[in-house]
Amino acid sequence: MMNAKLAAKSELNSTTIVNISHTLAVGGEEIVVIAGPCAVESREQMQTVAAKLSTAPIQALRGGVFKPRTSPYAFQGMGEEGLRILQEVRSQYHLPVVTEVMAISQIELIAQYVDVLQVGSRNMQNFDLLKALGSIDKPVLLKRGLAATIEEFVMAAEYILSHGNPQVILCERGIRSFDTYTRNVLDLGAVAALKQITHLPVIVDPSHALGKRELVVPLAKAAIACGADGLIIECHPEPEKSISDARQALSLEAMMELAHSLEAVATAVGRKIHKNTGVGSVNESTPIDWPKNYGMLKNETLPITI
Repeated sequence: MMNAKLAAKSELNSTTIVNISHTLAVGGEEIVVIAGPCAVESREQMQTVAAKLSTAPIQALRGGVFKPRTSPYAFQGMGEEGLRILQEVRSQYHLPVVTEVMAISQIELIAQYVDVLQVGSRNMQNFDLLKALGSIDKPVLLKRGLAATIEEFVMAAEYILSHGNPQVILCERGIRSFDTYTRNVLDLGAVAALKQITHLPVIVDPSHALGKRELVVPLAKAAIACGADGLIIECHPEPEKSISDARQALSLEAMMELAHSLEAVATAVGRKIHKNTGVGSVNESTPIDWPKNYGMLKNETLPITI
């Protein structure tokens, strides 16, 4: 791996656990499931989503408020109003939130409202953005570029790490292929390889990889089976009415059913799924018992061992 001084794994069992919130981390024994709509569309929509998902083994919400769209005429997101909605449901349902950042100018605003800043596939090699995210004290979820090699993906993470932020989560979301049956090709081989190459947590986005909701469930299970530390999946109260990416969104009921079904897969590979007990189940004053190798405590950054 080309000069990946910080991202590369030097010992077989060295791993980094990234703190998403005071009570949730990714990269340890527990599988993390992040779910929600492609885009925040309204307060009512997000209230419905959070109320449902908070009763299932789903630990965090996703929702885009700044949307990178192929067409400049397509819905571009609700912006700061959407961030305020995310903050409301985050507080009410005790679910951390993830949203995409597209530009350096958005970082400060987004960081005020959310727990994890996502770098989308189109921006994986936006090096100025990666450098800027290296200076913040928030986890960064870095998605693989749609035509990026594994080495290019790891080196993109290296930009964030080398500028001071060790809280990087890698996300495999499919790569472009000659086959048009699925939106992309989900590279689960890359997941297994990344778990050997790097100490960083690796999660999978089967929604964008496949583009068809009927294929999301089996590939989500396969991702956990091959070693992924978590999943990020799109779902919507009325999938066919979703403003963006309607074809790939699961219904809330299907999402909840999937989350429960993952428990058997996680157990089979020696992992487990964190179980929520509903609204108010998280006590912010009672921190969880972190593993000994947990090095990302709130307001504390420890050196990464590689």
